[in-house]
Amino acid sequence: MADLLVYGSYGYTGRLIVAEAVDRGLDVIVAGRDRNAVENQAIRQKCDERVFALDERRLLDLALEEVPAVLNCAGPFEETFEPVVEGCLRTGTHYLDITGEIGVFEAAAAMDERAVESEMMVLPGVGFDVVPTDCLAAHLAERLPDAERLALGFRATGGMSPGTAKTTIRNLGEGGAVRRDGRIESVPSVWRTREIDFGDGEKTGMTIPWGDVSTAYHTTGIENVEVYAATHPRTVRLLRVARYLDPLLSAGPVAGLLESLVDSRVDGPDEDERASGRSYVWGEVESTDERAVSRLVCPSTYRLTKLAAVEIATRVADGDWEAGFRTAAGAYGPDLILDIDDVERSDEPVESIDPD
Repeated sequence: MADLLVYGSYGYTGRLIVAEAVDRGLDVIVAGRDRNAVENQAIRQKCDERVFALDERRLLDLALEEVPAVLNCAGPFEETFEPVVEGCLRTGTHYLDITGEIGVFEAAAAMDERAVESEMMVLPGVGFDVVPTDCLAAHLAERLPDAERLALGFRATGGMSPGTAKTTIRNLGEGGAVRRDGRIESVPSVWRTREIDFGDGEKTGMTIPWGDVSTAYHTTGIENVEVYAATHPRTVRLLRVARYLDPLLSAGPVAGLLESLVDSRVDGPDEDERASGRSYVWGEVESTDERAVSRLVCPSTYRLTKLAAVEIATRVADGDWEAGFRTAAGAYGPDLILDIDDVERSDEPVESIDPD
């Protein structure tokens, strides 16, 4: 039996993950619906391959029966999550993916009981979305166990892959999201801004509908969660103006045009950019009378994604898993991120909050 099947293996991030997994000695099966792409990758990586579309249920199940775990790299995950995870439930195969989509995390959480019955684990978000932020949230919850509010933020250098760019386009017009009193609430785009010190001086951060709006609650139990991305103040102003264009930007013809531009112009960061880039994660928790801040300095987002995904896949292949829906830090603890090369964590002392 092979260790892992990677579906969507020939996309930008899938290729990085497959190469890393093979380098680490995993027996990988590459898979997807594009026969030429899959077979060429299999030759390059000296892997077995399987070619099937996700609506080919019999072929999907036959492929899943060959491995203990599948890593879904085929976005948008709102379209691919359900057929793959349903196949996993039928075959008892552990499910992993690299999504950052709130809806996918919530759908996965709703499958907890079925996953337990099938004796398999459903663990979405094993890349930059959301391993470092989830681990930092869990660490902060341990530092301040009675925390009632959690804020997370990140700043990253480098560009984005074609798949990430397309997911961003598909989400245009949907606004933002935060968690309030345990419930996910829709808010306008760029709902709130604040100045955040990622460890090298303050940067402007704006709220975004990042996956931790879902996962941080499941990991920590903290009922109030906001997530911020560092950006330039000029970008904040432009995005607030663009709110009025959201219905146009998300319309089918316009979104289709933007996606075609992605296909022709977006390649993703090259090897040098991935090697030299860095990502910075900040987190803050507050109780009624105390506050704690912690930070991470990590590799670039796509390098971290391949390292984190393969680290988790290796653990699953080695039998280290728990049945049911799990988050990265929920399954493997807040120090999972420290087992990834080139990651540093730092803490500020817990401080009192003046109630006045």
